[in-house]
Amino acid sequence: MTILKKYPFYLRATVILFGLILCSYALANLRDILVPFSFALLMAILLNPLVGRLESWKLPKVPAIVVALLVAAVIISAVWYFLATQMMHFTSQLPMLEKKATDLVFRLQQDLSRKIPLDKQNQYLAEAKAAINPLIARTLGTVLGTMTTVFLLPVYAFLLLYYKTLILNFLYEIFAEENEAEVRSVLMQVRGAIQSYMYGLLIEGLIVAALNAIALFILGVPYAILLGILGAILNVLPFFGGILAALLPIMVATITKDGLHTQIEIAVAYMVIQFIDNHFLIPYIVSAKVKINALISIIAVLLGGAVWGLSGMFLSIPFIGILKIVFDRIPELQPWGRLLGDRSADEPKWKRARRMPRRKAAARQGR
Repeated sequence: MTILKKYPFYLRATVILFGLILCSYALANLRDILVPFSFALLMAILLNPLVGRLESWKLPKVPAIVVALLVAAVIISAVWYFLATQMMHFTSQLPMLEKKATDLVFRLQQDLSRKIPLDKQNQYLAEAKAAINPLIARTLGTVLGTMTTVFLLPVYAFLLLYYKTLILNFLYEIFAEENEAEVRSVLMQVRGAIQSYMYGLLIEGLIVAALNAIALFILGVPYAILLGILGAILNVLPFFGGILAALLPIMVATITKDGLHTQIEIAVAYMVIQFIDNHFLIPYIVSAKVKINALISIIAVLLGGAVWGLSGMFLSIPFIGILKIVFDRIPELQPWGRLLGDRSADEPKWKRARRMPRRKAAARQGR
């Protein structure tokens, strides 16, 4: 970092820009390999404390890793089975829901026909459907591509946990050039902070899913548990996720219920849940030290979607959080960590720098 500062700013900026372009190109072309590896990395981070606890009980490393992966597989399979059964029940009701949706659209078209002719409405609907179909196809392709590589997750996670010491030693040997104790301390802090951050995200998601489901159940919205869990998953995406999470139950309520009072109640309930999440769950569970500001969150989600599709949108926020943890604990990278965070200084540094000569001049006059 000190060596780079010897070069002019325009040269450093050009090198960084080309580095980012090459990195983005490599990430986009290696998505089939890196997407399952990234999910496996997050899984390994979450399972590492369990593996350590099993090893402290005198269980060898390989059986400890296998047991931890089996526990994760059982939990994921149970959640997947529950969601699948809920989806099957939901799909069994699709003919009735489709009929109600068709009636609703017909009534809406009749109301709009006073201002917009029916043929124009049908043309707009056809154009919207033509625009949405490629998006649905890309989303399904991303989901199917993820499903085809899901068998790589336990393999990657097992190898990451098995070679954990080797990877940490590699990082230690790369960065431990001057102060070995400081590098060891930074690595230990980063590992602990990443684990607590990932567990915080998991607990926050469970609480948001429970709050969503309870609110929808009280309001009498069908499929409350399914919609609550989907809302918690979408909540990972900043701003967009909260809107999509509220739109799903509003659409179901519009099809299954008469009037608009239920939709308004759902919107109010989700606004309250978002307030609780942003002001209580994230600061006290996920930790405000790792909270990412709104600008970086939106840019990260959009870039993640452009590079890795739907998977990249969900992986972007955890990885930006991990980067912030690393940046905050390395002195040369702390300005980048502050840029990612949501806490700004009370006074811009350029104002303080401009005031320093005045203070020095006043001090000299006082003498």
